[in-house]
Amino acid sequence: MHGFVAALITVACCLASGGATLHAKSSWLSGYVQAAPLFTGSTELAPSNASTFNRLRLSIDPDLGPFSIEIAYEHAVSFRQNDVTPGFGLGRVQGGAEWFELQGTITSPTRKHVVWVHRFDRLNVGWSPTEAVDLRVGRQTISWGTTTFLSPADPFVPFSPADPFRLYRAGVDAVRIHVYPGPLSEIDLVLRLTDTDVGEEVTALGRGLTTVKNWELSGWGGTLYGDIAGAFGAAGGFGAWAVRTEAVIREIDGTIVGRGTIGVDRAFFFANGRTLSLGWEYQRDGLGAASPEAYLDILRSREFRRGEFQVIGRDETVFNGSYQLSALWTAGSFVLWNLNDNSVLVAPNVAYNAGDNTSVTSGLFFGFGDTDITEDRPLPSEYGLSGITAHLALNWFF
Repeated sequence: MHGFVAALITVACCLASGGATLHAKSSWLSGYVQAAPLFTGSTELAPSNASTFNRLRLSIDPDLGPFSIEIAYEHAVSFRQNDVTPGFGLGRVQGGAEWFELQGTITSPTRKHVVWVHRFDRLNVGWSPTEAVDLRVGRQTISWGTTTFLSPADPFVPFSPADPFRLYRAGVDAVRIHVYPGPLSEIDLVLRLTDTDVGEEVTALGRGLTTVKNWELSGWGGTLYGDIAGAFGAAGGFGAWAVRTEAVIREIDGTIVGRGTIGVDRAFFFANGRTLSLGWEYQRDGLGAASPEAYLDILRSREFRRGEFQVIGRDETVFNGSYQLSALWTAGSFVLWNLNDNSVLVAPNVAYNAGDNTSVTSGLFFGFGDTDITEDRPLPSEYGLSGITAHLALNWFF
């Protein structure tokens, strides 16, 4: 373990042992338990598979005057009928190309049907000399996205848009200075260290955000994995419709590459107290593949190996909708469409609010598209080879 981590843990212990001078929140310990059985049908690439994904997360965030600490520790255990990973990345513990060794696998590599991993998803120390300044060092969550599902201008581990179990964004190892010049503006400076199979890399970015009338405007720039990059984001509204957009321009090996997303969403309120929410996003990705012949190159690319892709098509669109059936039940659907190979991922779902701290969700995932595997096209479409997957998830917060 890097010496810095040992120092960070030492500071954490000092803060935690502050005794009567420690000003913790009313509930100093929080967390949740997640249990999610899954069944995936057979495909041309894998047999059918029954599995279950289970997760326990514990969090504390006490503070001592201007100093604070945030710790979140997770265990995730998967039991699998066959030695295959569930489709769509379901049951995967998302990482952030970690620099510090704060995670690992507990089970032996020979145990193919049980995978048990653990991870410090947050471990950072903060110092706020004033209400307008916050310095934070260690593993922490950083989100710069503006759009809801497809966020190419968020350089810090964006969510998979098709993951129904996402509750917390993965922490990244960084030094961050957050400055608030006013109530409606902020400046964010981040130095992030990453270590992947691409190698050890440094990202140094600065971001500004402000509000003008009913629009939130933001922009960032600097070096992203050694590439010069800059981005812009905007979120506001036209009438009852919310509009969100973001775009990033980046120089990669002497070539300027653009990535961008635009989306709209709206909530409709009815007299019976029910709510219908609709959303749409479109992404144009200069790093994405224009045809299935390029998919293998994408999967081998440095950007993919770093975790920079949410989807791999050049042109993709998302449709999302949900309807409140009653005070406790909500039904919805999610559609992800690759416009280049015309494959589609469809995910209907239903959710039940079982209590103040408990929720139950259930749904299906199934794909449509070309399934004809050839030597030139080992992946004929992005979603066509996706077998039907059924899932049920129980979340209990405490």
